[in-house]
Amino acid sequence: MATTFKNDEEAPKEISLKDFPADFVFGVATSAYQVEGASNEGGRGDSIWDVFTRTEGKILDGSNGDIAVDQYHLYKEDVELMSKLGFGAYRFSVSWSRIFPDGLGTKVNEEGITYYNNLINTLLDKGMQPYLTLYHWDLPNHLHESMGGWLSDKIVKYFAIYAETCFARFGDRVKHWITLNEPLQTSLSGYDLGTFAPGRSEKSSTEPYLAAHHQLLAHAAAVSIYRQKFQAQQGGEIGIVCDCEWAEPFSDKMEDKLAAARRIDFHFGWFLDPIYAGDYPKTMREKLGDRLPKFSDEDRELLKNSVDFLGINHYTTRLIAHVATSPDSGHFYQDQQVERIVKYPGGEAIGEKAASEWLYIVPWGIRSLLNYIARKYHNPKIYITENGMDDEEDPKAPLHEMLDDKKRVGYYKGYLAAVSQAIKDGVDVRGYFAWSFLDNFEWAHGYTKRFGIVYVDYKNGLSRHPKSSALWFSRFLKGGEGKTSEED
Repeated sequence: MATTFKNDEEAPKEISLKDFPADFVFGVATSAYQVEGASNEGGRGDSIWDVFTRTEGKILDGSNGDIAVDQYHLYKEDVELMSKLGFGAYRFSVSWSRIFPDGLGTKVNEEGITYYNNLINTLLDKGMQPYLTLYHWDLPNHLHESMGGWLSDKIVKYFAIYAETCFARFGDRVKHWITLNEPLQTSLSGYDLGTFAPGRSEKSSTEPYLAAHHQLLAHAAAVSIYRQKFQAQQGGEIGIVCDCEWAEPFSDKMEDKLAAARRIDFHFGWFLDPIYAGDYPKTMREKLGDRLPKFSDEDRELLKNSVDFLGINHYTTRLIAHVATSPDSGHFYQDQQVERIVKYPGGEAIGEKAASEWLYIVPWGIRSLLNYIARKYHNPKIYITENGMDDEEDPKAPLHEMLDDKKRVGYYKGYLAAVSQAIKDGVDVRGYFAWSFLDNFEWAHGYTKRFGIVYVDYKNGLSRHPKSSALWFSRFLKGGEGKTSEED
């Protein structure tokens, strides 16, 4: 198993801009369905999330993204605020059903193109770089209803048409492209657990693996088009974003070490091994047999090295033990035969807990993960495309309390320090995006969790209020020591 850094005393107690390379990119991130709103405006069609949120009991607080935080109308003031805080880049996603309302790619919706052109131009006017994600979970619903969405191999063609349209319309100004965000979550939560759109769990022993397979092929098709038709002229780069928790063996027992390695294969190798090694991890092939689809020679050729960079979404770390039967629901976890544990054998917690039950604050995990990636996948160029933590929404708390997010400031200081250490270890990390710029629609949790560094007042016209974490970033980005001062 990889070197880990949990007892690392080297991590700096304070962190400043000087701890990063001069050209290192600092940005913030969001996704279309979570922030845009305007679900029935500008010619946009329904996505699977529009339909999913209308199904009773699917969203914790019964909410949806119809208005979300209305970035569709407020993008100028949002970009102004990002720029004022000192960020150099914005990672956002395009809503596929804003470009092609039915997903089929027959007629471009020009109003959708205009919206994203305006957003991109506003960013560039403020000296900020757009990092554009083509797919962040909001599949046009028509593609799901008419052909099964990611379960059909036809989806590859439609995604390629959509991607090519975006390259053609935005690529003269967008130099950083992401094909897919967290294909694992689409596959696992959408087609096994059923907790995300489209909410399927009927054939969970096979469908997640099929949905993942078609996402990989769609990614490869989009990259191939970009490289053949656009890259030389536009001079951009293209990659994929995968999420990965670090998996630390629960004990020194060989079976726990193997379980932790297996956990990372299933979580991360599932998508990266086909790109870097031409097939799914051996551990997955052994455990899943015929349930794992096969790649043709042509697929392998297209997939091979189909990334200019790797985007990593990382939030937390788990201790992993081998078990015959996983305590987690879902075929995916049973297939892995692992237990994810949050306390060391002596009873001490792995880290402080954030609001979400899955999110513990474990900064050394990101350094361990980055070193693992560098070793296993030949030190690729990496952007941390999401990293952050959430607070519980508390409708009774006064505004000043919600803005004083000391725990989040500590989270960012710890994780950024660990990233700077990974760079010193020789890992090729080029940028870091805080998740999230704004509080927003948090998928199945609705508006009950707040990940933003900027508070959105849902009761008072969605007004924006920078939290202490936003002010901390602002000082950090302007070259001040990243200390928490009295102003916070």
